[in-house]
Amino acid sequence: MQTQVQRLLDLEAIRNLVHIYCRAADRHDHKLMRELYHEDALDDHGSFFKGLAMDFIDKLPEIQAPMEILHHNTSTHNIELDGDKAEGEVYVIAFHRVALEKRSIDLIVGGRYLDKYEKREGVWKFSHRAGLADWTHIQDPSSVDFSHPLVSGALVGQAGLDDPSYSFFQGFTAGKRSNV
Repeated sequence: MQTQVQRLLDLEAIRNLVHIYCRAADRHDHKLMRELYHEDALDDHGSFFKGLAMDFIDKLPEIQAPMEILHHNTSTHNIELDGDKAEGEVYVIAFHRVALEKRSIDLIVGGRYLDKYEKREGVWKFSHRAGLADWTHIQDPSSVDFSHPLVSGALVGQAGLDDPSYSFFQGFTAGKRSNV
């Protein structure tokens, strides 16, 4: 019974890791992103970056600078556990509104993350993450319109500490992984 309970706890910790990654990416919270990878972890984001994850995180301010909106959504998550190591395939749809010189464009990527996780000192983190694109859609120029009456007066998400979630919630602190 203990083994089954531990398996469920490990699976939930890995799912939580993936969800926190989405928040860290979308809020441009690089300090939080560092908490999600082991120091020797690898990251493969295609043409953006391939190498040590900590070096990738160092480049994130430059990579994310033109991204006015990032919105990662994960769905199917297949996980294979093997003791303190695991592998996972995570389906993702990621929306990017990217500022160009005179206009913004929308880029939607449907793909998967191919992950390797390790539990060290009782904490699951990424040991290797690779992004894979299954499809893309580009809208040029951007079709994002916050002036429409249906969203008038709504809170609008944004990168960084000015995102409304930081003032709304008490348990979400920038740069800090909670409930681990």
